[in-house]
Amino acid sequence: MMNHTLKNPCKVSPGTIIKGKWHGNQYTIIKELGFGANGVVYLAKGRNGQVALKMSTNGMSITSEVNVLKSFAKVQGTSTLGPSLLDVDDWEVNRSKISFYVMDYLQGIDFLSFIEQKGKSWMPILILQLLNDLANLHDNGWVFGDLKPENLIVTGPPPKIRCIDVGGTTVRGRAIKEFTEFYDRGYWGLGSRKAEPSYDLFAVAMIMINTAYPKRFKKTIGGLKQLTEAICQKPELTKFNKVMIKALQGHYSTAIQMRTELLAKLTQPKQDDRKQPSAVPITKKSNKSVKSSPPLSRQHYRKTKKRKGWMDFFVILALLGALYGFYIFTKLL
Repeated sequence: MMNHTLKNPCKVSPGTIIKGKWHGNQYTIIKELGFGANGVVYLAKGRNGQVALKMSTNGMSITSEVNVLKSFAKVQGTSTLGPSLLDVDDWEVNRSKISFYVMDYLQGIDFLSFIEQKGKSWMPILILQLLNDLANLHDNGWVFGDLKPENLIVTGPPPKIRCIDVGGTTVRGRAIKEFTEFYDRGYWGLGSRKAEPSYDLFAVAMIMINTAYPKRFKKTIGGLKQLTEAICQKPELTKFNKVMIKALQGHYSTAIQMRTELLAKLTQPKQDDRKQPSAVPITKKSNKSVKSSPPLSRQHYRKTKKRKGWMDFFVILALLGALYGFYIFTKLL
């Protein structure tokens, strides 16, 4: 799916100056950051510092990605999904026109490297962030599509997951236009390539699997059986196996549903740590002496439910604080 050759007109050398035809802004190419089926991304120097510049001979593809970034901007107040759009223009070179757009340059570490360096306990925390971002994206009518660790970086401090390549983002209801096999449910025979939230949530589960298998693995028998076996073989995944399997089966219709259940699993104590009540034989005599408890009033029920909600909040807050404290401590070493 990747065609990147020396004949690619978007292939330019460091030091090349890209000047916009319409806005007149100039950018000096520093180095290549990545490439795909729809263009090449470069680190460049603009008037106000370093930026990321993507160019393509496919003007329609550029327009589509620009629309996605504009959609991201609508929800930046509640969640930082991806880079901010800075400029859109055309570059005329050798009697041809190459479309490009410019984004702010997000500096960070790639998702899998961050997990490897900081510890696998960070995985569910970052996945919770990602699911919140995906919920906002889906609510605005888009599906990310080509969701994979290579398209995610962690900025900070504090650590924040960000999406860096929106080339595969597709309008909800259409066919996915870009995908990577390992994260594609169609490849595993577990669903279609229709752009819907459950497509992205399948990829989220595969990203979680990828953290335990950094080199990935090949499809053998395929289907849910192979993926379930892979989950069960890794202790760091087994706590979340029910959530992951539901995502692989397409049982979540929204990212918030998956996030809620993942958060519940994250704050749930281990089974071994729970006190198991001892069995008490019931006799006729004991039955007479035991009084049944009166049913809880509606007001008492609401207070109990509210108290539990606050307890869950403080547990996850304490967990985040501990992980961030550890992160700061390691930075000072």
